[in-house]
Amino acid sequence: MKVKLAYGDGGLDVVVPEGTVVVRPTNVPGLADERGEVASSLRPWLAGRRRPRRVAVAFPDLTRPMPNRTVLPPLLAELEAIGAGPDEVVLLCATGTHRAASPEEMAELIGPELVARYRVVQNDATNDDHVEVGRVDGVPILLHRAYVEADLRITTGFVEPHFFAGFSGGPKGVCPGLAALETVLEAHSPARISHMRATWAELDGNPVHEFVRSAVAFAPPTISLDVAINNDRQLTAVFVGPLPDAHRRACAYVERTATQRVAQRFDVVVSTNGGHPLDRNLYQSVKGMAAAERVVRPGGTIVLAAACRDGLPAEGPFGNLLAAAQSPSDLLHPGQARFQDQWQTQVLGRVLAHAQVQIFSEGLSDAEARAAHLEPIGNVSDAVSRAAGASASVCVLPMGPLTVATAADPRA
Repeated sequence: MKVKLAYGDGGLDVVVPEGTVVVRPTNVPGLADERGEVASSLRPWLAGRRRPRRVAVAFPDLTRPMPNRTVLPPLLAELEAIGAGPDEVVLLCATGTHRAASPEEMAELIGPELVARYRVVQNDATNDDHVEVGRVDGVPILLHRAYVEADLRITTGFVEPHFFAGFSGGPKGVCPGLAALETVLEAHSPARISHMRATWAELDGNPVHEFVRSAVAFAPPTISLDVAINNDRQLTAVFVGPLPDAHRRACAYVERTATQRVAQRFDVVVSTNGGHPLDRNLYQSVKGMAAAERVVRPGGTIVLAAACRDGLPAEGPFGNLLAAAQSPSDLLHPGQARFQDQWQTQVLGRVLAHAQVQIFSEGLSDAEARAAHLEPIGNVSDAVSRAAGASASVCVLPMGPLTVATAADPRA
């Protein structure tokens, strides 16, 4: 049987054995008037406000499929209606520790018109443009100065299940999105990442989410605007209001559409990282492996298709951390020292302790894949056929981490 995988920009057609279980998120129809829904949802929260002198609007970076070009124009039009135009508004790209977008990428991300009219600032977690707003567990919470000092703070986000923070969106747009590296390292500490509740679709008792929530409470957004999207990247719902309520409502909605149950664990699980821009690099594509980990049997095989057009990526310490690990167990047990990107290698080590991972990627060399303790493959269909043999059970997650698949009996 043929299945189309979310891979890069165009997708990837693969052939899998008859009887393969294909698990997708529930595809909800897009809103009839996406921009109108954004404006009408936001308007009551701006009504009656005095004209703000400084407005900060945070938006997701180039690693997220956030429809910024749908959400930001009506939001900014509503701000202009209360007297806050380009002179008062700064657009903050919530990069966290990710790389900055090039001018061309930023124009593609939010639209050339907004780049031309507004001041756009990208968070650099390593510079000194952050101010302390409080402390959590003795660690200073350092957030971007332009956000902290704004009279009106608005965060925008795309809510999806997240492999250790529970869900994206909401407070994550501020921490780690607008945070300094020192704060991010604590939010993603080895102890937090290894906690059993630091996982998909879990907020309560999740130490990563609880740190983020506590950090953002020192300088909360005035308004949080989260959206849910379907497989075609259309808006299906808009959630506006203060934290944590607006984000909680968005998470509950997304959980109903993204969570799917399967009867058993499988010998072979084919996964993706949701296509571009989510599969931009191997660092991001660890999420697709973690999605498959939930439903592959111990000792089974994960076959991942991720374009990785940015490679590992080359910038940042992720590649160096991989190269320094002599075995997957070195990734799983990082020790006491804390480094940027260590959280991603830690999850990768956990996945590799559970199953073998084969990867099809046109953006990675075979040497890069092997340095990450993965087995490079040249054809997904052939790899599945070899791994499955005559009688193995096979599951496909065409949208990767956009689906939270759970075995009805986790021991099966």
